[in-house]
Amino acid sequence: MPSTGSAKWWARLRVPLIVLAALALAAFGLHGRFPDPRDFLRAFTGANYWWVALAVVLQVVSLGAFAWQQRQIFRAFGVRVGARFTMSVTLARTAVSISMPVGSAVSAGYAARQYVRAGASKEIAAASMIVSGLASIGGLALLYVGVGAAVLSRDPHLLAGPQPLIVIGGLVLLTAGAVVGGRLLMRRPAESGAERPQAFLRRVLASAREAWQAGAALRAREWVVSVLYYAVNWLTDLLCLVATCHAVGLPVGITTLAGIYLGVQIVRQVPLTPGGVGVIDTALVAGLTAAGATAATAAAAVVIYRLISCWLLLPAGGVAALFLRREITAPPARTAPIS
Repeated sequence: MPSTGSAKWWARLRVPLIVLAALALAAFGLHGRFPDPRDFLRAFTGANYWWVALAVVLQVVSLGAFAWQQRQIFRAFGVRVGARFTMSVTLARTAVSISMPVGSAVSAGYAARQYVRAGASKEIAAASMIVSGLASIGGLALLYVGVGAAVLSRDPHLLAGPQPLIVIGGLVLLTAGAVVGGRLLMRRPAESGAERPQAFLRRVLASAREAWQAGAALRAREWVVSVLYYAVNWLTDLLCLVATCHAVGLPVGITTLAGIYLGVQIVRQVPLTPGGVGVIDTALVAGLTAAGATAATAAAAVVIYRLISCWLLLPAGGVAALFLRREITAPPARTAPIS
């Protein structure tokens, strides 16, 4: 059993070590791909602002789809929340998620507390978070299938064997495993090393039981709508990346960009650094340069995309959090017990 001193030592140095590991990973992944600063600035400042504006609009639609999906889930559980309230929670929880090492877990707890303020019971708020996570995996799986169908339409000879379906199914399972593994890693591990396998198995079974109970409370139609909202959320985020690549004139096709984006989502689900700093950026730049882009244009496209989809959401989320704190009365709500 580890000593108390070693546990305290690890608790103090865990975040710095993770950040250093992410920086080392970024340096290794970008070795030989670092752009000339002048070329990067030329590509960044010379971006087509109409494409950048379109990227901003697509990111707003992505956030709106996420917020509307949350409203739909709570309505299914019998809780009425306003659109402005839900969008504020979405912006605030996104800012929390991308600013902390285990932001996804903290943001889910933050959102649950806000919805309890809105009139939901703690049980319904917790169930909605579980359903939302499952619907997110389903929406991403739809995107995998859509990209796979696009690839097959361009090269029908791939239909001669089962390989495409195996690849798509494998990616879906790998992404789902990354999501579940990432969420479980956010929870406090067992104190004893001998207890860790059993504790991990108990957490997996408990998560599966909670997901089953939450999902059983929804009808098939409500599940379909939730998954479709999340598919829009993922698709518009992908198209935001496509727009930023067009803004700097990257010669990369949309199917290739979709493949890069979907590959990065597997890495993105594991909470190594706040907002995936270093990990997502490295993976995107490496993927774009491997697809034929220059280092300068690839870096410029990724910086613009990350500004729109990540860094600018921090101040927006802060404003939304202030709005939520100043709300004196919660929106009118109607709750119903989970069957």
